[in-house]
Amino acid sequence: MPKKVWLLVIGMFVNVIGNSFLWPLNTIYMHDYLGKSLAVAGLVLMANAGAGVVGNLLGGFLFDKIGGFKSIISGIILSILALAYLVYNHDWYPYIIFLTILGFSGGIIFPSMYAMVGTIWPEGGRKAFNSIYLAQNVGVAIGPALAGFVASVHIDYIFSANLAFYIIFLLIAYFGYKKLEIAPDRHTDVIRETGRIKHRAPFYALLILVAGYLVTWLVYSQWSTTISTHALSIGVTLREYSSIWTINGLLIVIGQPIIKPLIKRIENKLKTQMIIGTSIFIISFIVVSFAGSFKMFIVSMVILTFGEMIVWPAIPTIASQLAPKGRDGFYQGIVNSAATIGRMIGPFAGGVLVEIYGMKIMLLLLTSLMAITIVSTLLYDRPLRTSGEKPEIQ
Repeated sequence: MPKKVWLLVIGMFVNVIGNSFLWPLNTIYMHDYLGKSLAVAGLVLMANAGAGVVGNLLGGFLFDKIGGFKSIISGIILSILALAYLVYNHDWYPYIIFLTILGFSGGIIFPSMYAMVGTIWPEGGRKAFNSIYLAQNVGVAIGPALAGFVASVHIDYIFSANLAFYIIFLLIAYFGYKKLEIAPDRHTDVIRETGRIKHRAPFYALLILVAGYLVTWLVYSQWSTTISTHALSIGVTLREYSSIWTINGLLIVIGQPIIKPLIKRIENKLKTQMIIGTSIFIISFIVVSFAGSFKMFIVSMVILTFGEMIVWPAIPTIASQLAPKGRDGFYQGIVNSAATIGRMIGPFAGGVLVEIYGMKIMLLLLTSLMAITIVSTLLYDRPLRTSGEKPEIQ
């Protein structure tokens, strides 16, 4: 892996560790410490994710317009300002306002990171995006465990810890990313294109693809919202629940050699990867819907982890292959926006359905929606086949 990619990997690792002090504990903090219902907590997380959608699209646009360095730095600085105030005051109304700002600023960063790795290492293919994915999950392996420890000392310290890691990320980005160059054949100024939308078929294919991606994230988001409060209600401790995410992150790293023979066999069949991974997702959520002990939550997470190892790197890889020159940031912004919309709708939908039907029925209802993901995976390349603009991606 090129040294330039390692800079992005390290930056993503630090960024995710910092974020891990908030996202696994947001619902718990609002519900258990601020006394709000799951539905209200879901609305706040919806605002956070909605701001993230805007940030994702803006981040992708800024990458294509001014480059990855400036767009990433702007997102980091805004995050630092928001966290600095939350350290000072994290009562209910400041929490709502600045958590929403953090959604927006974090949204700017992620598509730029993915677009940058795709443009500085275009020959890397799936490996380039898998490296960023692994960095995220090593951060997930460490971050929630640290968050659980810090929260057990005092819940308020999670804001200071997040701020500290963002400052480290700022230093890495400022001194490291300024030197990163985008492959000249991948970055052209098409932002100012006027008239009819060009490259319609790849764009329509992307929209069909991310429709299923959105649904998958809607269901996946239950793990950090409704499932977390349910786990605590049946006797799972906060530290135990945080350790589930540590298992997730560690397994993603340790499990790479396990799935390597499968990935090698279907390396160029991205559609097949997604169908297999989505099917594993469905199995994992059926298991967690019947979980009544800490061990069953672990079993479900292990199954889920193997599914996401197959699915998550495939999506940005396809987006990169579909992207016309100069549209890398925009296409990755669309991908991240779909995931963020799923995280936006998921907490509120899950919270409402739990209060009406209970946890088990809620999970089974949402899991059944993942049939949409399989359908969108099977059909997304139809515009490519009919237009002849791009070869079929298998």
